[in-house]
Amino acid sequence: MSLYQTMTNAILIGLITQQQDERLTAEYLDELAFLATTAGVTPVKRFTQQLPLPNGTTYVGEGKLQEIKQFIESRKCEKSLAHNEQEHESIDLVLFDDELSPRQLRNIEKVLNIPVQDRTSLILDIFAQRAQTSYAKTQVNMARLQYMLPRLTRMWSHLDRLRGGSATNRGTGETQIETDRRIIQQRISLLREELKRIDKQMETQRRNRGKLVRVALVGYTNVGKSTLMNLLSHSEVFAENKLFATLDTTVRKVTVQNLPFLLTDTVGFIRKLPTGLIESFKSTLDEVREADLLLHVVDISHPAFEDQVNVVRSTLSDLGVTNCPTIMIFNKVDAFTYTPKDPRDLTPVQKENISLDDFKKTWMARMEGNCVFISAKERLGIIPLKQLLYDKVRQIHIQRFPYNDFLYPDLALTES
Repeated sequence: MSLYQTMTNAILIGLITQQQDERLTAEYLDELAFLATTAGVTPVKRFTQQLPLPNGTTYVGEGKLQEIKQFIESRKCEKSLAHNEQEHESIDLVLFDDELSPRQLRNIEKVLNIPVQDRTSLILDIFAQRAQTSYAKTQVNMARLQYMLPRLTRMWSHLDRLRGGSATNRGTGETQIETDRRIIQQRISLLREELKRIDKQMETQRRNRGKLVRVALVGYTNVGKSTLMNLLSHSEVFAENKLFATLDTTVRKVTVQNLPFLLTDTVGFIRKLPTGLIESFKSTLDEVREADLLLHVVDISHPAFEDQVNVVRSTLSDLGVTNCPTIMIFNKVDAFTYTPKDPRDLTPVQKENISLDDFKKTWMARMEGNCVFISAKERLGIIPLKQLLYDKVRQIHIQRFPYNDFLYPDLALTES
C-alpha cells in the first residue's frame, strides 16, 4: 500500500538563499506541488524563509519551525471543532524542497511530530508508483535502498521482509539498526547483480537492432515526449499530464517517407534529480549515450522553460553526452501566452513580455536553424519537424552507407 493512501494534505517548505532568489524558490515550490499532486497528495500551504544557508540542524530556523508546528496544531483543532471537516482537514505530511540530512530529518520530525519527506524521497516514491517493468522496479528499489541506508533509525524493526533466502544471524550485542543496515546492504548487492544481468540483456538487444540510425527523445519531465512519440511512430505509449508518466525506455521503428530509423522515448529529467536515480537508471540512459541524434523536447509554454533547457543540458553533460547532434523541439505552442510591454514602461523587458515570434528568431539563430516549433497535441508544425528529421537522419545514414545515396534523395515533404 502506498504511503499516500493514508495521507492527503501536505504543507510545502522552501528556502530563499543567496543562490536561490524568491522567484526561483516560487518556481521550485510550484514544481514540488506538482510532484505532490502526482503522488496523490494535496498541497494546502507553503512556508518560505530567507536564510544565507540551510540550517544544519533543522533546515529552517527554529522560529520558523515553531510557526509551522503551530499551524499544524491549529489545523487539528479546527478539524475537531468544524461542522464540515473538509473545510479544515488536518495536515498529514510536511514536504521540504531540498534533500534533508539524516540529522535534519530526525530533528524536524521530533518537533513537528508528523511524517516528513524531502524532495528526493518524494521523487523516489513517485518512481516506485510509476515503475511497470521488472527492470524499472529493480532500478527504483536500489535507488530507494541507497537513500534509506544512511537514514535508518530505531523507529522500525520490519526490514526482515527484505532478506534473501538465508536467515540473518545477529551477533552478540548487535543492535537493531546494525541488523537493518546489513539487511539493506545485502539487498543492494543482490539488486546490483540483478541490474548487471539485465544490462547485458539490454546491450545485446541494442546490438541486435542492426545499423539503423538511432534517435532519442530527451527533455524535462512532462514536456510532451511521449505524446510526440505516439504521433511520430503511430504507437500508444502511455502519456499523461503528470510528472514521470514514462519511466521505461520505449523503442519504436519510425519511417519518414521511405527512410527508417529507431526512435527512443526516455525518462524525463528534473531539477535536483536524486543522484542515486541517475546511477540506477544509467543503463536506461545508455539509449541516450548511443543515440546518433537527440530530439530535445521543450515546453515553451512553461515560464521557466529556459531553466529547464539548462537542467537537461547539464544532466546530459553529466552522462557524458556533449557532442551529439541535436534538434530542439519547442512543444505546446498552442498554450504559449505573453503580456506585451507597455511602450511607456521603461523597466527592462522580462520573459513574459517576449512574443513567440521573438523566441523563434532568437532560438533559430542560436541553434542555426536546428529547431522547430510545434504542438504535438494539436498536430501543429509537424511537417517542418518531419522535414528536419528526415534531412538529419538521411545525412547520418548516407555517411554510414554512402552507396545508399540514391535510395533516399532530397525531398520536400508536404501534408500529403
